Amino acid sequence: MPRLIRLYIINVAIGFALSAAFLAMLVGFNLGNLRHLILDTDMGFVAAAMIFVANGIIFAGVQFGIAVMRLARDDDDAPRGGLRQHAVLVPVKVAQRSAIHKRRSDR
Repeated sequence: MPRLIRLYIINVAIGFALSAAFLAMLVGFNLGNLRHLILDTDMGFVAAAMIFVANGIIFAGVQFGIAVMRLARDDDDAPRGGLRQHAVLVPVKVAQRSAIHKRRSDR
């Protein structure tokens, strides 16, 4: 199996495991009275499944994004930055204002 596919599957599994832990904490701490919704109603498993899947998709995406960003290599041999050239001030002559601009400014 290619390394990138394996990386994706592992990070999706980690994301859904985090989602299961998050759902367990939501039920355990009874935030928003979710414990009653999930455990005491007839269709509570649907609410639990929706929370698990929705958060699993989010957590898996974030986990995979972090893993991909960590794949970047630091090349110590490569030059960093530019040439560090300093700005040189050059005098510029400004043309005199035309007669039209002078008349408008006199008003």
